Amino acid sequence: MPRKQIHLAAHFPGVNNTTVWSDPASGSHIEFDSFAHFARTAERAKFDFLFLAEGLRLREHRGQIYDLDVMGRPDTFTVLNALAAVTDRLGLAGTINSTFTEPYDVARQFASLDHLSGGRAAWNVVTSWDAFTGENFRRGGFLPKDKRYSRAKEQLAATAAIWDSRTGPDDRGTFEFASDQFDIHGRFALPRSPQGRPVILQAGDSEEGREFAAASADAIFSRHSEPVAGRAFLADVKGRLARYGRGWDDLKILPSATYVLGDTDAEAAERAEVVRYQQVSPQTAIVFAEQLWNTDLSDRDPDGPLPEFDPVEGELVSQGRASVRQYRDPKAVAEQWRSLAAEKNLSLRETVIEVTGRHTFVGSPATVAAAIDDAVQSDAADGYVLVPHVTPGGLDEFADRVVPLLQDRGSFRTDYTGTTLREHLGLPPVATTTDPTEAAVSAPGA
Repeated sequence: MPRKQIHLAAHFPGVNNTTVWSDPASGSHIEFDSFAHFARTAERAKFDFLFLAEGLRLREHRGQIYDLDVMGRPDTFTVLNALAAVTDRLGLAGTINSTFTEPYDVARQFASLDHLSGGRAAWNVVTSWDAFTGENFRRGGFLPKDKRYSRAKEQLAATAAIWDSRTGPDDRGTFEFASDQFDIHGRFALPRSPQGRPVILQAGDSEEGREFAAASADAIFSRHSEPVAGRAFLADVKGRLARYGRGWDDLKILPSATYVLGDTDAEAAERAEVVRYQQVSPQTAIVFAEQLWNTDLSDRDPDGPLPEFDPVEGELVSQGRASVRQYRDPKAVAEQWRSLAAEKNLSLRETVIEVTGRHTFVGSPATVAAAIDDAVQSDAADGYVLVPHVTPGGLDEFADRVVPLLQDRGSFRTDYTGTTLREHLGLPPVATTTDPTEAAVSAPGA
């Protein structure tokens, strides 16, 4: 029986607590050479695609720019179009927000990227959740959760209608679309792009997000990188595909994953511990605690105990930080942190290191290759979006030492067999229907 093929993507991170900025090898997130190096490494290793996240406003913490944000990061489309000129086969995925953009602009930008790259464009569809971000836009404010997903579905349906206007015997580019959020009609200026439509990526983990992905996405970024949770997530989301007339392989599940390599498993474990302490500096640990306790903790010792009082209710000390949303019950989470600290005799910083996530894959190249392959073969994932802790050079070691072992196992390509991203991911060609909006708009939970 043929082995299931692994799909790999490379994430050039933006705001995060993954990048070890203190490492001398950490490069610029503004200069194009950094993006080019990262992309060329991913293509050399035959990755499916490169992925760029995007923030629409610099995050703030206690009224100041968040230390881990990236100031001056170039526009996503500008970077991806430039990367199209220095790569030949690598897919190029960009995060574009559906809350503050218009269908025609998005359709034109992605069709342009698909043309310039020869069919390698992908759109990570996201929504905006807070009024803080909305202040940067004419629309202002923010949409309630149900409206955010409604707008995303309608935005996706509207852009599909625009892209699909360039099909049929007349190919006039005439489109018309009306919904709760949009009422547009006109003529699309670009010819049909190589993929017809870009590959659609989505990252929501809520019930609405899972249903949206099952209805409309080609790949979903998952936070469930642990095998048991990964298998449950994959089965749940793919179990929804049939109701939309889609097959099991029409949607790829790609958890985000970090890694630390060493010549031996023991060496990798030692390196991983060092990296975690570099990622969560004393200052960073205090910031994470402040996000949960929602108050100024700058006078606390990060190597001392956690606060004994409960989180403070009221206006959030962090603005624009997605992690704050995870604390739906801050008091319960604080109690979990205190219980963990008591059980393992952890300081505040050690507790933050423990709860903010361990590295997904740690070990020798052979150990990491085996772990990735075993996870994919057991349907814990279809592949992984790899996030190195150093950019742009942090992907090189994985490309040189792990990818060849995956190829030896027969689980990963030794060369590209197609030219488009849809072909890399093994996705069916885009089928233009008389109603391209039907699946996206009819998703339950809209």
